[in-house]
Amino acid sequence: MTTTTTTPSNGRAKVTLSGAVVRFAGDSGDGMQLTGDRFTTATAVAGNDLATLPDFPAEIRAPAGTLAGVSSFQLHFSDHDIHTPGDAPDVLVAMNPAALMKHLPALKPGGTLIVNVDAFSNRNLTKVGYERNPIEDGSLEDYQVHEVKLSDLTLRALESFIEAGQLNKKEAERSKNMFALGLISWMFSRPITPTVEWLEAKFAKRPELAEANVAALKAGYNYGETTEAFTYTYEVPPARLAPGRYRNITGNQAIAYGLVAAASKAGLSLFYGSYPITPASDILHELSKLKHFGVRTFQAEDEIAAMGSTIGAAFGGSLAVTASSGPGIALKGEAMGLAMAIELPVVIVNVQRGGPSTGLPTKTEQSDLLQAMYGRNGEAPVPIVAAQSPSDCFYAAFEACRIALTYRTPVILLSDGYLANSAEPWLLPDVASIPDIDIEFTTEPNGEDGEFLPYLRDPGTMARPWAVPGTPGLEHRVGGLEKRDVTGHISYEGANHHAMTEIRHARIENIGAALPDLEVDDPDGADVLVLGWGSTYGPIRAAVHRIREHGGNVARVHLRHLHPLPRELGDLLARYDRVLLPENNSGQLSLLLRARFLKDVRSYNRVTGQPFSSAELVTAIEELLVTEVPA
Repeated sequence: MTTTTTTPSNGRAKVTLSGAVVRFAGDSGDGMQLTGDRFTTATAVAGNDLATLPDFPAEIRAPAGTLAGVSSFQLHFSDHDIHTPGDAPDVLVAMNPAALMKHLPALKPGGTLIVNVDAFSNRNLTKVGYERNPIEDGSLEDYQVHEVKLSDLTLRALESFIEAGQLNKKEAERSKNMFALGLISWMFSRPITPTVEWLEAKFAKRPELAEANVAALKAGYNYGETTEAFTYTYEVPPARLAPGRYRNITGNQAIAYGLVAAASKAGLSLFYGSYPITPASDILHELSKLKHFGVRTFQAEDEIAAMGSTIGAAFGGSLAVTASSGPGIALKGEAMGLAMAIELPVVIVNVQRGGPSTGLPTKTEQSDLLQAMYGRNGEAPVPIVAAQSPSDCFYAAFEACRIALTYRTPVILLSDGYLANSAEPWLLPDVASIPDIDIEFTTEPNGEDGEFLPYLRDPGTMARPWAVPGTPGLEHRVGGLEKRDVTGHISYEGANHHAMTEIRHARIENIGAALPDLEVDDPDGADVLVLGWGSTYGPIRAAVHRIREHGGNVARVHLRHLHPLPRELGDLLARYDRVLLPENNSGQLSLLLRARFLKDVRSYNRVTGQPFSSAELVTAIEELLVTEVPA
């Protein structure tokens, strides 16, 4: 719903919106990620709920002006609780013809299009395959088009800096993203003060750059105020969120903070060993800033070394964590099996991306579930935990650490590229409300004859003792060869190997017995259940809400624990005639559930490197709602 009022100062109509979706798109050198990030910060300051979707090419610097080089940033903000970055933008800022060609199909009919006409040269048009200038041939008549000379206006705003020799023309033109940010900030009544302060801090050592960018930002804002091209301005009131202190957070940041919280609550130091890989690298970047919390970060020479160092840190008594994406997880596979055999608490974070092989490094996918489940030689079961939203990555990371430390096992935490890079407001938890993780190191021999038995298990958790190296009387052997139960001596006996295999599986199932009950959202006793895991949480929740608004009766449940599965899941699936499982893969969890529970779990799959839209899930659910149940 919108309401319109008149603003006396300029005579323009101000439209109050319940929410809006804005997308910035341009060349990878146009600063679209920075522009979107600063607009997001201003929106958070304004008190809106929000969700973002950064999208950028894999190449560090793709050819300028090409479709392959287009970078975009989408922000959905509202006066109410939202869960997705929006299906389609209301406003598209296109910095060049490539950005227009790639993103125009997503713009809503009648949406606002702001184009940088200075970039629409014959050369740039030809580069992306335009035979005619779309601004002039009538192909944009279904949209509200604003032709803005972003490059020219930016140069004019920074003319004094150019004349003084502080900037050359090329450097000045780079500030056109700040001009665009100023214009959009004016259009949506966003404050620019946070960006001004950020620029002054960012370029403190080069004040001329700070002044130039601030000048471009203000010029864009003032252009909106003075030009007569824009009939409306817009305002999205603050959201009514739960009281408390909020901050904007990305999934990778949340994982980093969750790991630190777990280490603190366990009274352990945190060791993080990794090798840089997209899209997991920011976890290392964030943790490297937190040394004052007892965090030690190690950038290894390769993925195998990173995994090995993490096992060593766990053996030494630290909360040990490593992270990678699919290709790196494949390289870590053998050493992950070693950690499982030694039974040490290690957390392995997989920030999934498009595959196989190098695949789509900057795109998202959920295609590593089967790799996490079975990607090690032999019978090597490990628990798997999945995060569902950027802020939820904090709690998922904490849970992965809790399981690893409590049950002395490696744990895989699944995130993905969408969660890693997108952002949302996070209600900071009360530190006192975060539970402690009870850890007891073995300090004395536990055998009746005074010897140390490294595989004598706790009767409740089935966890083996955790003995810090150097503790007198607790010397023991570790390694990948099969161990004899209780004593830990090397054993090649078939009966012992069979028994140890069963123990390792039973330990995982034992974890499942202690998991909390599933939270099923089913207010009306629905016949259709939408099941999800990971980053499909937001689109599924939005789609189910939309269907219910139109009278549809559908339930939903989301899985945090993928191995072991919640103990009541089989009974839950049996209660529903139809079950739909959307996944950004080819149906991996659906395959597992069909085999485990003999239930016709229907898949909805897509692997385009982009998260689901709520609209497409609405269509998939509606098709299932009208499907007749076989007799």
